[in-house]
Amino acid sequence: MNLAETTAAVTGPDERAAAAARARWDGLAKPLGSLGALEDAVVRIAAHTGKAEVTLRQRSLLVFCADNGVVAQGVSQSGADVTAAVAGALGQGVSTVNFMARAADCAVIPVDVGILNGGSLPGVLDRRVRNGTGDISLGPAMTRDECVRAVEAGIELVRERRASGDELILLGEMGIGNTTTTCAVASVLLNEPPETLAGRGAGLSSAGLERKIAAIRRALAVNCPDPADPIDVLGKVGGLDLAALCGAVLGGAAYGVPVLLDGVITNAAALCAVRLCPAAAKAVLASHVSAEPAARRMLDALGLPPLICAGLRLGEGSGAVAALGLLDQALAVYNSGHTFGRLGIDAYTPQ
Repeated sequence: MNLAETTAAVTGPDERAAAAARARWDGLAKPLGSLGALEDAVVRIAAHTGKAEVTLRQRSLLVFCADNGVVAQGVSQSGADVTAAVAGALGQGVSTVNFMARAADCAVIPVDVGILNGGSLPGVLDRRVRNGTGDISLGPAMTRDECVRAVEAGIELVRERRASGDELILLGEMGIGNTTTTCAVASVLLNEPPETLAGRGAGLSSAGLERKIAAIRRALAVNCPDPADPIDVLGKVGGLDLAALCGAVLGGAAYGVPVLLDGVITNAAALCAVRLCPAAAKAVLASHVSAEPAARRMLDALGLPPLICAGLRLGEGSGAVAALGLLDQALAVYNSGHTFGRLGIDAYTPQ
């Protein structure tokens, strides 16, 4: 489906499935609501899939990789070549998140949507839209058509994964400079100045942080992105990775697959998706709250409580994979059938 068809296909949550899932939780031999956000996450999945029977046996982490021209402004400690290096490591199964994902029984699928001079990395899917983006401090990151193509690449990949049997999609990214583009997008969508949202990314100095904030200010002034048009925002001051992640959220909503976010970059992509299609919010779960200042604000805007608060800031989908263990443990209880009746005691009731 294209972008317009995808947004039109998204329906609201199934409240009957949600109620059935909540009733199952309440019938288990434990105090009501005692697993907190873990119970809520399972109920949210049931509402999205339309089934109180919840399993997450097959799952994949999609890591969208792309380069950002704004790196030329000194907004990152690393150069653009690091994007290709880490994407290559992801493809070979030797980057940080690969080790975490093996422990969590989760496939890792790195995707090149615009790595600078990429396109031939073993183990990395080629979904290239263009060869990196423009420098947002000087002009738009990409054309509107290129942005839509990146969004649709994310939608299509989720369709493929759903057809192959995935019951959960985890989202991650790799792209030097993408906390800068993320902050620019967040500044527009949240109507907040960049200095309140920008963080140090992968270890910026104070001088580097000032360069980052200045570059974002110039990008907003030069491009004048329209906050009412998320595609305009993504195309002008975002990135190819952000656009593809936005598409993956929309794809999850349209194809009935829950989507587990990682950190601040995926938060921004999800916020774009929900601004494009409010009903897409039903598909999204938050794994953790990143150490980046914009992360909490965007999760609040999405109405999503994080499962983990541990100061994570690695990226690659690492926070999503870390939260996967919590979801697995929640489902071990949810699907246990360990009810009050089996213990021969009265169930808890609301007091």
